[in-house]
Amino acid sequence: MHIPFLQLGLGFVISSAIGWVAYKREALSVSGVVGAILTGTVIFGLGGWSWGLLLITFFILGSLLSKYKEATKAALAEKFAKGSRRDIGQALANGGAGALIAIAYWFTGHPMLWFAFVGAMATVNADTWATELGVLSKRLPRLITTGKSVDVGTSGGVSLQGTLATLAGGAVIGMAGTLFLYVESLLRYHPRMLLYPLSCLVFPANCTLLPIIAALAGLAGSLCDSLLGATVQAIYYSASREKETEKVIDPDGTPNRLLRGWRWLNNDWVNFVSSAVGAIIGAALWRVIAGG
Repeated sequence: MHIPFLQLGLGFVISSAIGWVAYKREALSVSGVVGAILTGTVIFGLGGWSWGLLLITFFILGSLLSKYKEATKAALAEKFAKGSRRDIGQALANGGAGALIAIAYWFTGHPMLWFAFVGAMATVNADTWATELGVLSKRLPRLITTGKSVDVGTSGGVSLQGTLATLAGGAVIGMAGTLFLYVESLLRYHPRMLLYPLSCLVFPANCTLLPIIAALAGLAGSLCDSLLGATVQAIYYSASREKETEKVIDPDGTPNRLLRGWRWLNNDWVNFVSSAVGAIIGAALWRVIAGG
């Protein structure tokens, strides 16, 4: 099988440049840059331009939202395992499933895998939007399993504002994916193809429905994230601060006591599993639309 060395090389260069800028802007740590280069190179190199640009869209939007009302959200940072500067674990959690799908696409070329990739990206973007915007809600979130009111930032807590942000975050990925496919088709074929419906250009399924597919897949994946957060994700208790937290060790170096969940299932693994669920939903919706 032909290995696209040139495309992989371009993916490496682009990912490295974006990683360097993100590091300078304190959006990525050093290890985060390595993770971004790994996932970006694979997705660009084996998936293609539309795939790579969709990954960039997620990263840029997530980075911008993390800076939105940053001071207001700073008080909640102690609940989360990590800060806004993503490390390699977060980079692989957000892009790892997409990279695996890109590898599968390189081997098979099956169009369903594009929709799986969109579902994965929609999930991580939707979850990011839900976190960054949902925590600003003036109403307390409710635990997804019981409906009980919980503190803002509690794992498994959901709110109306957060849910709407989830749908919007997924739909934006779908709209971006539709645009990228359309432009890529124009460049690959002929400018006059602009007059044709997008569904005739790329895949048998109607890609104009991609925003809907992405919104639903993102919502499903994000709800999976909340469900795992409320049940089996590792949550610790900080005795010194008398609060629940995702942090294994407090900033002062004090180990925290495991309160509930599986010790190995941290937030990074929850994000990875949720993005895989979003990918499955995206692929399943494609099969329904395509009649496959």
